[in-house]
Amino acid sequence: MTVHFIGAGPGAPDLLTLRGRDILARCPVCLYAGSLVPAAMLAHCPPAARIVDTAPLSLDEIIAEIQAAHAAGHDVARLHSGDLSIWSAMGEQLRRLRALGIPISVTPGVPAFAAAAAALEAELTLPGLAQSVVLTRTPGRASAMPAGETLANFAATGATLAIHLSIHNLAAVVADLAPAYGGDCPTAIVWRASWPEQRIVRATLATVAVAVAGSMERTALILVGPAVGGEGFAESRLYAPDYDRRFRPNGADPRFPGDPA
Repeated sequence: MTVHFIGAGPGAPDLLTLRGRDILARCPVCLYAGSLVPAAMLAHCPPAARIVDTAPLSLDEIIAEIQAAHAAGHDVARLHSGDLSIWSAMGEQLRRLRALGIPISVTPGVPAFAAAAAALEAELTLPGLAQSVVLTRTPGRASAMPAGETLANFAATGATLAIHLSIHNLAAVVADLAPAYGGDCPTAIVWRASWPEQRIVRATLATVAVAVAGSMERTALILVGPAVGGEGFAESRLYAPDYDRRFRPNGADPRFPGDPA
């Protein structure tokens, strides 16, 4: 018996990975986060599967469901939204399951920031503008932020910021970022990225609060940084005709001579 943690992706059922789909199809028990995972994904579960929405459950109740499946020898698909590596609350479940000696596996999912960037048709790391993406959030009731992890500190780097779980704090986000980025910094908000009802707001730091005007809540991602505008960047050297690379030697004395094959 194994508990298979599966990243369900940002919402669109067809953005579930093939591995995740195949695991769902063979597990007689599925625990899923019903507040964020679309019901359409459950169509991959076996017809007779026990399907439990964990949205109203406590951690103790979730572990009790898994223990019951373990006692019966049933594999469990534990379906979380997005990718499991960030803000999934997987860590606390893993800690308890390891203490109980229950085997686990982890299957990654498409993260929300990647789905939001795709919706914007944007590259978040453009030469000369940004080469780093910071995934962060503002303080909330569920989890406090470590002292050094402030928006102002991250903004000082000039990186592209992907700010999760913070649409309700939009005014504070703008106030914290404006000193470093300036009011004209490109900003975008993607609500429910990849869902049928997806919405996109493009603005600047100075105008984004008015552009949103309280029309979005939860499941919205805030993207801020020069690269979000997609303008004024240099071309990468990677495809330049005079760039010497392993698979395209160039010049009289190439760095990687010979046929790479």
